[in-house]
Amino acid sequence: MASEELRTSFSDLVVGSSSRTDNQVESSGDPSSEGGMQVTCFTEDLHDAILHFQIIRFSKQIYAWVGCNTAKFGNLYAAATTRPGNGVSVTSVLGGASDNTGSGMARRLVLKTGLNIVLACNIPKDSPMLEAAAERKLVEKLRGLGYVRPKAGEANTPTAQ
Repeated sequence: MASEELRTSFSDLVVGSSSRTDNQVESSGDPSSEGGMQVTCFTEDLHDAILHFQIIRFSKQIYAWVGCNTAKFGNLYAAATTRPGNGVSVTSVLGGASDNTGSGMARRLVLKTGLNIVLACNIPKDSPMLEAAAERKLVEKLRGLGYVRPKAGEANTPTAQ
């Protein structure tokens, strides 16, 4: 293909983007229909900070990213249940040597979902209230998507009549 044809082809290419506003969710469908993967993105305005969330659900794990005011990646943590005793182990994959913002969140997400968690977190380390609010919103969304396992006594309990 000649360079002029290539240039013309690129100029004809139109790249579209959808603009999302706060509290809008973009999802790519259920995990079974797309090779076991579902992507959900949303934005929340909390405590004078804009938090961006992305959740990617694979068949046996969840990747979550929480960005504060920017699209910066932040520290990356991996958490999984360990045996014996079904404890949870967390490791810092990228960054986070002296900053553990996100490691506790990853640990609690494993306990709530029962799945392996990979969490990228860009929340300032001196903002524990913001971290708690971000975790609350993330868990709320995971529960809405059906990724959080029910608490003991919540599932299959008959209602009183």
